[in-house]
Amino acid sequence: MNHRWLAVTFWVLMVAFFAWDWAHSAPVNVHAEPPLIALGSGVAPSGGHCASTF
Repeated sequence: MNHRWLAVTFWVLMVAFFAWDWAHSAPVNVHAEPPLIALGSGVAPSGGHCASTF
């Protein structure tokens, strides 16, 4: 019975945390997000990378 109480408490706290996070965070702008697969798109990297060809 003790394990069941711990499991219920865990899930209640988990759901409460997600509800609090969803209520207090700014909405995500999906148009400003980078694509999931962006092979070869975007700005070329710059800086002191050792494999830079520039």
